[in-house]
Amino acid sequence: MPVTQVLILTTGGTIDKLYFDALSTYQIGDTVVDRLLHTARVTLPHRIVGLMRKDSLELTDEDRAAIRDAVTHAPEDRIVITHGTDTMTETAQALSGLEGKTVVLVGALSPARFAESDAAFNLGMAFATAQVAPPGVWIAMNGTVFDGAKVRKDRSQNAFVPV
Repeated sequence: MPVTQVLILTTGGTIDKLYFDALSTYQIGDTVVDRLLHTARVTLPHRIVGLMRKDSLELTDEDRAAIRDAVTHAPEDRIVITHGTDTMTETAQALSGLEGKTVVLVGALSPARFAESDAAFNLGMAFATAQVAPPGVWIAMNGTVFDGAKVRKDRSQNAFVPV
């Protein structure tokens, strides 16, 4: 069955961060997802919905419930969620058990606004994964697609690794 549309839910995280000074003061800015997909000349229909603008360390159980609710009630069955990397696996766990939905969480280790960011590559991986992966919760980071229940962020490597 061909994918008719991909839903992209934005929640904040490093991918959308703006930095203001040498002390790394930041805030979550407007999402860059639409610009990244336009630059990549993505033609597959997609819809972008901004759920929240938070660093993932600030996400609460209520926020995760709102994310799950948005996924559950979305008409699309292929969904990408931009998310901060620090608690991405916690949100993946909160989304487990959804029926008939392919959900891919993605983030960046440096903001998309930085010249040498991993954001565009990671988003492309997530967009592709959402189209071809079976239903379940996935994390697309570092050039790898991980089962959302079998991955962790290794801070010493600044990368995601399987568990």
